[in-house]
Amino acid sequence: MSLEIGQAAPDFSIPIHENQKVDLNHYQGKKLILYFYPKDDTPGCTLESCAFRDAYEQIQESGANILGISQDGLASHKKFKEKYALPFDLGADEEGTVCKLYDVLKQKSMYGRTFWGIERSTFLIDEHSKLTHIWRKVSVSGHLKEVLESLKN
Repeated sequence: MSLEIGQAAPDFSIPIHENQKVDLNHYQGKKLILYFYPKDDTPGCTLESCAFRDAYEQIQESGANILGISQDGLASHKKFKEKYALPFDLGADEEGTVCKLYDVLKQKSMYGRTFWGIERSTFLIDEHSKLTHIWRKVSVSGHLKEVLESLKN
């Protein structure tokens, strides 16, 4: 499934805490920075999440929310959030359902082993649930600046 700027963002429902889920409608009326990252508490993912954390107030002032998604479970997310004082929700997509909707699961290879994993990607969704920006194969360095610039438009 190929996503394009201007189309409706795929609807989703994802657990964020034990006995609590969030869906796309939850963010209706606000912009949403939806970022997919490979794994909790790994170097690149920590840098990316902490960059969003450090800009959280500025992001909120621009009328946006943040939701991070990985295939880690709720217990892992809880530890990651607490360790780095992340003020936004992390969705646990253990089955890869939301990852598939946003086409972020890609075949990767490491140490000669091939596997499916999340390609670091960010989507900016407007107040009406439309995709306004799509970043794929995100490089953590400089990414926050790109996202903050996009929030101004």
